[in-house]
Order: sequence, then structure tokens, then C-alpha cells
Amino acid sequence: MIKIEAIVREEKLEDVKEALNAIEVNGITVSQVMGCGMQKGYKEIVRGSEVDITMLPKIKFEIVVSSEEWEEKTIAAIQSSAFTGNIGDGKIFSYDLRGVMRIRTKEKDYDALN
Repeated sequence: MIKIEAIVREEKLEDVKEALNAIEVNGITVSQVMGCGMQKGYKEIVRGSEVDITMLPKIKFEIVVSSEEWEEKTIAAIQSSAFTGNIGDGKIFSYDLRGVMRIRTKEKDYDALN
């Protein structure tokens, strides 16, 4: 099992959801997060003073897939749908997952994902 986390631009939320739905990926968790990277934020005038806004709003997707094949398909779908070509497009992380349990039935691992 593999967990995929993707941090993308807020305006790409619907595009990424549609791309994941198109390849029939289920079990997605979405969170609003704040972060910074190479984009470094922007300057804004607040009450007459210039302020550096370094933490930018982003969307975080968390998805667990059952195999490397699904990992590749899922990452490709996220990358193509979140891409603008500009700094701040985001990052995709994937890592091995040791275990999963469905709370209601106590099913574990692959059975808990279906």
C-alpha cells in the first residue's frame, strides 16, 4: 500500500478531483493548508503598511492506493491536472504505508481499502 500526498494550488481543486474521478480513484481526503516554497509569497498593503505574506493557501490531497501501478496512474493524473508551468504548482509525495484498518469492520490492509 502506498500513500500519496499532493499539495496543489487552490484553484486546481476541482481539476484534480475530476482527474482522480476519471481514473476511478476513491477514498480521497482533502484539506485546506498553508505553506511556502520557492514561491516565497507576496507583499500586501495592510492598514497602510507593507506586509510580507509568506504562507500561501494551498489544497492537500491524501490518497491511499493498493499498488505501484495505481501509484503511477494517480500521480500522473494529479500532475497533469494541477500543472500550470508556474512556480507554486505544488508537490506530490508518495511513501509506503505499513498498515490500514477499517474501524467499523476491523478489516485490515487491502481489504480495508475496498
